[in-house]
Amino acid sequence: MQKLKNKRVISRLSRYKNALYRFRELGFERIFSDYLAEEVGVTPSQVRKDFSLFDITGNKRAGYQINILLEKLEQLFLKDRIQKVIIVGAGRLGSAFSHYRGFSREKIEIVAVFDVDPTKCVGSKGVVPIRPLSEMESFIKSEGIELGILTVPERVAEEVYQKMISAGIKGVLNFAPIPLKSTETCIVTTYCVELELETLIYFVNEGIGGLDAEDCD
Repeated sequence: MQKLKNKRVISRLSRYKNALYRFRELGFERIFSDYLAEEVGVTPSQVRKDFSLFDITGNKRAGYQINILLEKLEQLFLKDRIQKVIIVGAGRLGSAFSHYRGFSREKIEIVAVFDVDPTKCVGSKGVVPIRPLSEMESFIKSEGIELGILTVPERVAEEVYQKMISAGIKGVLNFAPIPLKSTETCIVTTYCVELELETLIYFVNEGIGGLDAEDCD
């Protein structure tokens, strides 16, 4: 199961999937690893290696059938059903995520936003309801929610994260500026805008170009 723990592989598979949709829209029915690699910014051998980890094979002469390849990737990402997600933190970032329409294209549905501030919960006119944080645990359990986005201040991030885990959340995308550790029952990915921007500033100031994002890790 080690292959499932490699976030870089999963990230590349998602990029392959998006590129394949673009090729299909252009009228392509088949694709070679060379073209897909160039579109995504990796080597052809990396494409084939990533696919082989999930028993996805092509034909040396004919390449990959795009529809079949997309079907397998969609199954891998469970895109045959809607993925329900909650947001914890109804600040500007949380609000922006709750109104982002691009999620629907990926079959991701933001079903609720939770916040400790009662004034944000009363009379909310947003498409996604804002609920009191005290209702989060019961909502997660009753709706069978497994995924959450965390956009709370640093000082309460760990506490809220633990509450999400206790309620049954199995995956958290963390935007709080503090690293959170994955557990045996929940995997967390932390994205710190400040850190990413500082890293970008460093490489720009050093005059280093032609690097893939993964090379900067």
